[in-house]
Amino acid sequence: MATAFVNGRVLTQNGLESKAVIVADRHITAIADAKDAAAADERIDLEGNLLLPGFIDVQVNGGAGVLFGEEPSVAGIRTIAEAHARFGTTGFLPTIISSDLHVIRDAITAVEAAIEENVPGVLGIHIEGPFLSHERKGIHDSSKFRELDEEAFMLLTSMRRGKTVVTLAPERTAPEWIHRLHKTGVLVCAGHTNATYAQTREALAQGLRGFTHLFNAMSQIAPREPGVVGAALEDEDSWCGLIVDGRHVAPALLRIALRCKGAERLMLVTDAMPSVGNSDKTFQLQGRTIHVENGVCVGPDGTLAGAHLDMITAVRNTVDLLGTDVATAVRMASETPAAFLGLERELGRIAPGYRASFVIVADHPNNVDILNVWIDGKPRHAGRGAQCAPSAKEARS
Repeated sequence: MATAFVNGRVLTQNGLESKAVIVADRHITAIADAKDAAAADERIDLEGNLLLPGFIDVQVNGGAGVLFGEEPSVAGIRTIAEAHARFGTTGFLPTIISSDLHVIRDAITAVEAAIEENVPGVLGIHIEGPFLSHERKGIHDSSKFRELDEEAFMLLTSMRRGKTVVTLAPERTAPEWIHRLHKTGVLVCAGHTNATYAQTREALAQGLRGFTHLFNAMSQIAPREPGVVGAALEDEDSWCGLIVDGRHVAPALLRIALRCKGAERLMLVTDAMPSVGNSDKTFQLQGRTIHVENGVCVGPDGTLAGAHLDMITAVRNTVDLLGTDVATAVRMASETPAAFLGLERELGRIAPGYRASFVIVADHPNNVDILNVWIDGKPRHAGRGAQCAPSAKEARS
């Protein structure tokens, strides 16, 4: 059965176009003129609103009161998926921070099972640690840190469904391990790292693919030592995740990153915690109480602990803080992360042959209100009742 989305503007590679989108069997079959959609079995009237590619978030710790690392189960993943779908996320990686290997094994098993059970939006797993720097640990429990060895390597390369992203500190890992992980298809990122510029360049040469939450928890640019940030901004081929909440990174640095890397190499991430999509803004993280304070998740000592951020708010903030248009911000939330994951031929665009994962938003200048969400050709209604995180503009007012 074919479904036609009509009477709206569609974000394609040509920009916003007044076109119809034809969907059948979970995929887009055509981008057509309105008159060509008459033969469709079902017509969905967009009522003049925008049809955007669904958002892809490669760093989601939790949502709706569930923390993936504390509840590595299909039920937990499903709850997180439903919470983030309300904010336009149609694809995501459940993320587990530094833990014992047996907990990581449980998390991998849960993600594989979720993919097998077709939990909407699950694309793989992000394993953030435990191969990290004590100097740049952030909220991670450094007692869990360890060296990357053969046992850990076998675990990190064990998933047979979906994508595996691993965040590590290059200075804590021999370059040969990065090369081996890269060769098996694992997407290796640098994060929570105090590496030098030279160590980071060597990691890039060995297959390092990206940088986890650029600027946060990594060595910074200094006059005679560019550090991880300098290497990331200089490199033309790697991807960088950005937490655009107006608090993790100063807006001026976000704009500098955009000028250096371009929208095709910068991807929006939420680093979302269980507070997203949940009325309770306090939760437990590895035995520590985390609460949301002025829109930021903080630990008992004030350390940032992930983020209270959803993707639609990240898109709004990108328009507001980086001065982009909506199309560029949406690209950083859809096409760019799809390319990072190697899924650029099936996700991140509205084009024939791509999976029918969409966000329907109100057509307001520089403002994006979610009206509905579709994942793989099926509606996942969001509606105006979804309580987004406060935008950076709202937080300042």
